[in-house]
Amino acid sequence: MSVHRPVLLEPAIALLAARDGGRYLDATFGGGGYAEAILARAHCTLFAIDRDPAAIARGAALAARFPGRLHLLEGRFGDMLALLEAAGVSRLDGVVMDLGVSSFQLDDPARGFSFRADGPLDMRMGADGPTAATLVNRLPERELADLLFELGEEHHARRVARAIVAARATAPIETTGRLASIIRAVVPRDVSGIDPATRCFQALRLKVNDELGEIERGLAQAASLLGPGGRLVVVSFHSLEDRLVKRFMARACGRAGAPSRHDPAALAAAPPPSFRLLTTQAVRPNAAETAANPRARSARLRAIEHRGTESSAEAAP
Repeated sequence: MSVHRPVLLEPAIALLAARDGGRYLDATFGGGGYAEAILARAHCTLFAIDRDPAAIARGAALAARFPGRLHLLEGRFGDMLALLEAAGVSRLDGVVMDLGVSSFQLDDPARGFSFRADGPLDMRMGADGPTAATLVNRLPERELADLLFELGEEHHARRVARAIVAARATAPIETTGRLASIIRAVVPRDVSGIDPATRCFQALRLKVNDELGEIERGLAQAASLLGPGGRLVVVSFHSLEDRLVKRFMARACGRAGAPSRHDPAALAAAPPPSFRLLTTQAVRPNAAETAANPRARSARLRAIEHRGTESSAEAAP
C-alpha cells in the first residue's frame, strides 16, 4: 500500500502563511498532504484541483473532516481560472503547487508510471488522452529520440529510439517491464546508481501529460488570481520543472535580464514588479527528510509574494 509523504511540507506551509478567513488553492491535491496541513493551520477555505479521478475520490474523507472548508475540483491545474470561476472564485490569498507524479500514481503498477513493477504502459495522470504505449509504438524514430533527449535529458536517446523501433517491429511494446528491459539493454548504468530507464520514463510521462505546458499555464494563472499579500509556493522535482518556475518568478519579481542599451525598449521606464521573492535560493530538503523519503532528494521549493501595488495579472508573462 502506498504511503503518501508530502515533500518539504513544513517550509511550504510556513511560506504559504495561511490565515483565518483566507481563500487558498492546492493546485495539485494528490494525496492531500498539503491540503490537510493548510486546513489544520488556519480556519480558511481551501480549493483543491487534481486531474486524477482517484485523487478526487480519496479527498472525500478529508473534505468530511473539514466540512464546508475543502472544495475538490476535478481537472487540470493549467485550467485553474476556469475551474475556480465555475466555483465562483476570482481571487485567492495563496496557491501551493507540488509538481510531478504522486506516490499513489507511482506505486500503482496498473497506472504504468514506474519500471519497478510490471504493468500496462499508460502513465496518464487523468483518464483521457494517448498513453505512453501510443507514443512508444507510433512515433517515428527521430521524433522519439528528440522526445527522450529534450524531456528526459537522455544522452543515449538515439540509441534508445533505435532499439525501441526494432523491438516494436517484432511485437507492440505494451508493458513497463518490456520497455525498461529494452532501455537497460542499450543504456549503460550511471555511476550514481540511477536506473538506466529513469530518464526515458520521465520523458514519456512529461509528454503524455503535457506537464511542462501545464506548469507554464498554471504559474501564469496562479499569479493572476493572487490579491495583495497573496503567495505562490511551488515545489518541483527535476531541472526542467525548476527552470520554468525559477524563470517565471524572476520575471514576476522584475529580475529578468534588462534589454540591450541599443534596444528602444530600454528607454522606457519599466513598471514596478508586482511580486517579490520570498526565497532568494531554492529551499531543499534536509538530510533527515531525504533519509526518510529518498524521493525528496531532488525537490526544490520557491515562493513569491504579491506586493499589492499593481495588478497581479501583470506578472504573468
